[in-house]
Amino acid sequence: MASLKNIKLKILSYKKTGTVTHAMEAVSAVKMRKAQERALGGRAYAAAALSVLERLSGTADVARHPLMQERAGKTAVIVITSDKGLAGSLNSNVIRRAQTLVGGYDKKDVLIYAFGRRGGDFFASRGFTMGLNKTNVSDDIAESEVQEVTKDIIRRDDITSAFVVYQNFISTFEQAPTVHQIIPIKPETMKRIVEGIRPVRGRYAPQQSEAAARPAAYTIEPDADSVLAELLPRLLNIAVFHALLESKASEHSARMVAMKSATDKAKEKAKDFTRVFNKVRQAAITREVSEITSGIEAMK
Repeated sequence: MASLKNIKLKILSYKKTGTVTHAMEAVSAVKMRKAQERALGGRAYAAAALSVLERLSGTADVARHPLMQERAGKTAVIVITSDKGLAGSLNSNVIRRAQTLVGGYDKKDVLIYAFGRRGGDFFASRGFTMGLNKTNVSDDIAESEVQEVTKDIIRRDDITSAFVVYQNFISTFEQAPTVHQIIPIKPETMKRIVEGIRPVRGRYAPQQSEAAARPAAYTIEPDADSVLAELLPRLLNIAVFHALLESKASEHSARMVAMKSATDKAKEKAKDFTRVFNKVRQAAITREVSEITSGIEAMK
């Protein structure tokens, strides 16, 4: 009977685990849809800012701006992970991609800016110089909150290049660790970032009218420096902000899939133990019937 009791406890344990993971799956599904909508909904804003940069990129004033030039100096790496686990290989893939990136640099020439506890703890424990480390990042984070990181990178004269490493949302079952160089700012890179957050079809799909022509010259008011001082940091901020939104959508998607897998596994194990329980109980009943029959025969 003790064996039957232990098996029954295991069955109840797996069923309770399945109930919890199923609830977490449902919550992650709702969060994933909201995060995806935010990423796709902001594409028009990113595309418009990119269009302005493309139109100005042929002018000499843009080419001379420090954020557009290749220079020697330190490299900032913005690593976007989650604060929590239970998301499959989401964080480990991003960290591995960032490790590959920083492996080509001397440690003293790299500054790590982390969104999410997992990435920040990983690089801090390995002796990397940390810039800002933001944890408990809300799903409803605003673009203005990202400016704290981008402004810190821009104000430092020793940082001359920057990369953002994050998990790009492709579909519910597919996310890809992605790296983009965001400093020096290049129209080609910004275009790839915008293309990475837009679907092929649907209301968020790109329109033909988004293609930007490059005129021979622009009259800029009040002056080119003032316009670029506002435009280029904003473009940098948009790139990081959308990487964060993509990462959020990927996180909830990966967690939803992981929890679905855990729910299915819990149901499967509960079914297996139920089968074992029935076999053990049947064997016990058969044994008891055999003992009773043997007793009756002995009494005769």
